[in-house]
Amino acid sequence: MKLDLVLRELHAAESSLADELVKVADRHKVDHEIYHVARDLARWSQQHVHELTEVGRHYGLSLKDEAQPDAGLLSSVRNKASELAGRRPEPGLLLLRDLRRLHRIAAGVSLDWELLAQGAQATRDSALLALAKRCHPQSLRQMRWANAMLKTISPQILAS
Repeated sequence: MKLDLVLRELHAAESSLADELVKVADRHKVDHEIYHVARDLARWSQQHVHELTEVGRHYGLSLKDEAQPDAGLLSSVRNKASELAGRRPEPGLLLLRDLRRLHRIAAGVSLDWELLAQGAQATRDSALLALAKRCHPQSLRQMRWANAMLKTISPQILAS
């Protein structure tokens, strides 16, 4: 079976998404909706990483439960930079770039959940299928949020 490869890739993708959501939240702290929603969505991915770490053990994988909330020095620096940049006109373009990146990463995560679900069905692994059914809708929500934010803010930013 090659489900271990899918688990490893999905774990890395969810870790990357969690990290990127926290960075975007910190970079755009002055935009309260972006900040708070991105933080909430990051917690979903952090939980997914934790669950994938647990499931990985059953497949002989030693995955790190590394997607933890970012409360260190880099987070403080990003917060201060957000406050300073929030007073300039360019943050809108930076936000568009960040949301596009989040959408692409979330789309990849969603695809990986689909692959895992298909593999779980093929191997009749009900626990793995249940995990995919539980987590995949949240990854879809993450992707839809980034897409909705792009649609909402891009006209104003691009036309100004």
